[in-house]
Amino acid sequence: SSGPCRHPVLIFVVVVCGLSGPFHYGYNISAMNSPSKFIKALINDTLLERYNTTLDNFQVSLMWSITVSLFSLGGAVGSAAAGFLLSIVGRKKCMLLNAILVMAAAVLMLTSKYARSFEMIMIGRFLYGMNAAISLAAHTMYMTECAPKHLKGAVGQTIINFTCLGRLCGMLLGLSELLGNEDYWNVLLGFIIITAFLLLVSLAFLPESPSFLLLNRGDRLECERALKKLWGDGDHSGAMEEMLQEKAALETADTVSVCGLIRDKRVRWQLITLIVTFVSLPLSGVIAVYFYSFEVFRAAGLEENLFPYLALGMGAVEFVSSLLAVSPIALISTHELKFFLFLLMMGYGIMAGTLVCLTISLALQSYTTWMPYVSMALIFIFIAGCAMGPAAATPPLPTQIFPHAFKSAALSLGSGIAWTILFTISMSFSFMVEGMRQYCFLIFLVFCVGCGLFVTFKFPDIKNHGVHQVQKQKKKKKKKHAHTARHLISNNLMK
Repeated sequence: SSGPCRHPVLIFVVVVCGLSGPFHYGYNISAMNSPSKFIKALINDTLLERYNTTLDNFQVSLMWSITVSLFSLGGAVGSAAAGFLLSIVGRKKCMLLNAILVMAAAVLMLTSKYARSFEMIMIGRFLYGMNAAISLAAHTMYMTECAPKHLKGAVGQTIINFTCLGRLCGMLLGLSELLGNEDYWNVLLGFIIITAFLLLVSLAFLPESPSFLLLNRGDRLECERALKKLWGDGDHSGAMEEMLQEKAALETADTVSVCGLIRDKRVRWQLITLIVTFVSLPLSGVIAVYFYSFEVFRAAGLEENLFPYLALGMGAVEFVSSLLAVSPIALISTHELKFFLFLLMMGYGIMAGTLVCLTISLALQSYTTWMPYVSMALIFIFIAGCAMGPAAATPPLPTQIFPHAFKSAALSLGSGIAWTILFTISMSFSFMVEGMRQYCFLIFLVFCVGCGLFVTFKFPDIKNHGVHQVQKQKKKKKKKHAHTARHLISNNLMK
């Protein structure tokens, strides 16, 4: 009776926010692969028309790499702006501004072909990155704050579902039979204008975040109206009192900045957890595995024209695995099980074991004819483990472990860390592969093992307790340790 089906408005919120937020991030990662040769041709043709000159292959590849990397650079800028926008204008208006931003970027992509301007693609790519970073923060916070306490985990983890769905749609529409051809590649790049328009229309019927209304604006009446619209009629005073208790426990009403978050000792364990998990996710080896997948396909003797369909199969495995990660949470969230932590431990365990086996199989695949097929199986296992584990649990983590006043800063900081690492990897990964080949997986193995050990032994129980309750437990433990230390010192002095 307390399941998500009892909250139809909440389901609508999740679907709309998912399709116009995480979906964009996944789509823009995969949709850029198919039109690469057409964009490279546009670069050369444009320069020939303007300046009567062309670029050699290295220069064209460099321009292409810069265009692709602008997505991560835009993400780093967007993550820095996300915390400010969420705190000042609120969740709903932040999503509204972000929808306008992505629609402007989509228009640039759609018209770049006819304007004969590769610069429009570069600007659009940068704006897409900003949109992805802001939406991952704003939509995550809005969805989880609109959900009842027992559904916050399940709602937050739908982020990975829509991210994988976006990546799968980008691969599907990128097939040459659909939009990945010379006639429609610009439509492929601007396709997400449809989902952005869906959000723009839907926001008129959705309320502001109840937590933001109560804790930031102090409007108890509007908060109650928002809760009734989202959860249905009933007495929601208990939920509002819990929000106020969390606020009182922190003795602050103001939204904290990123600098304030870093300096505040009351959330030190949450900050350490945030840094460890958001650093480990982009350094877990996902980029390396996707990079090596085509090389493994070639070693297996498969034809080049089959590669897009095999990549589509990888995307389908990723999407199905992400669904498996979320479904149990909605069913067992009322039980006292640390399923949230289990996802991280299980995922990093699978990924670490797979990276070891994949390094060995890639080193031996030239010696036996069947070893490339083993490598293919390991790639699919790794992708499934990542989708079910870290990719599902990490993005909504700040909304789970941080108090309300710190959430926007935490999401901004975590997103900024991840985007900066992604930009660095995108610029340096090819050189790493050239120097280390398959042994580059050993670098990513260190982060998988390290984060897995951290969440196993150092991660506090945040799933079944409120944040302020966990902080009280932390204080009690510190007092207990201090008392024990004083007792030992006094005994030694007496001796």
